[in-house]
Amino acid sequence: MDGFVMNAKEYLKKLSSELDGPIRSYIADEEPKNLIESSRQYPYAGGKRMRPAMVLAACGAVGGRTEDAMPLAVAIEYIHNFTLIHDDLMDGDEVRRGMTTIHVGYGMPTAVLAGDALFAKAFQIMADMDISGEKLKEVMQYVTLSVWDLARGQQMDVNNEGKLVPEEVYIETIKLKTSVLFAAAAAGGAIVGGADKKTVEAIHAYALDLGLGFQMFDDYLGVAGDPKKTGKSAGNDLRKGKCTCLITHAMRTITDEKDMAKLKSVLGNLDATDEECAAATEVLRRNGSIDYALSLARDKVESAKSRLGVLADSEYKDFMIALADFAIDREV
Repeated sequence: MDGFVMNAKEYLKKLSSELDGPIRSYIADEEPKNLIESSRQYPYAGGKRMRPAMVLAACGAVGGRTEDAMPLAVAIEYIHNFTLIHDDLMDGDEVRRGMTTIHVGYGMPTAVLAGDALFAKAFQIMADMDISGEKLKEVMQYVTLSVWDLARGQQMDVNNEGKLVPEEVYIETIKLKTSVLFAAAAAGGAIVGGADKKTVEAIHAYALDLGLGFQMFDDYLGVAGDPKKTGKSAGNDLRKGKCTCLITHAMRTITDEKDMAKLKSVLGNLDATDEECAAATEVLRRNGSIDYALSLARDKVESAKSRLGVLADSEYKDFMIALADFAIDREV
């Protein structure tokens, strides 16, 4: 596609608008109303919708019809939002996407049930897909394993909160927490589209790497991003003691005792001032830890793009490449 430059953000908006109707079509008006309203809140609110878009793109990229993959895309979005509801509850977060979180707005019991309801609805949708039994089995294997792995990653994150863990533990945790559902979405879309096993595996690997790059860049933004653009308070990830690749790099490379003391005085200190956080961030910058994190994220994205050589040229392939670049070239 000579001379064509894919804008991932705009194409993502296009796919998101195509997804909007189907996402709103599966949760019927039933009783009790508070459960229905709470289960609709997050998926109906929009967001990037990268995971369901990945389903459609992977299906189209292997020559399939994206409308055939639409039910799976909706199911993946419901599963993602089920995890967000429970994440917010575990983290005690009060706001998401500018809205009151569900456990705050509806109470903890309803939030748990809303997550459970979305999870059940996702599997009902997948069970009703108009595909062969063999394809359905393959899709379900990818999706169910990703949810299991996601739970493991979330528990690892809880277990390691406030601890300094090795970089390989950090990478394994974000792979399980973030990448596996991306990868299941991509593999599932490719399966629905009729891809062979080698192509499905390549697309799965692409999305795993993309998810890692995305989360590494997210962790970079959490420390070094512009709060006016990210919507996150500067220094909050440091105050929370989040052990990211910036921190693991700093801990093994900082040699100046004063710099190490500045960083440690902020890590996990919820009362750290903005000035103290800014000083710790400057330590990370001066030490090369911020550049190191960016380099790791970029390497993952390059690895992701290299997996797509199995695909013929198409607008969907262009989007998948552009989406990988977007993962490490965004402000939020």
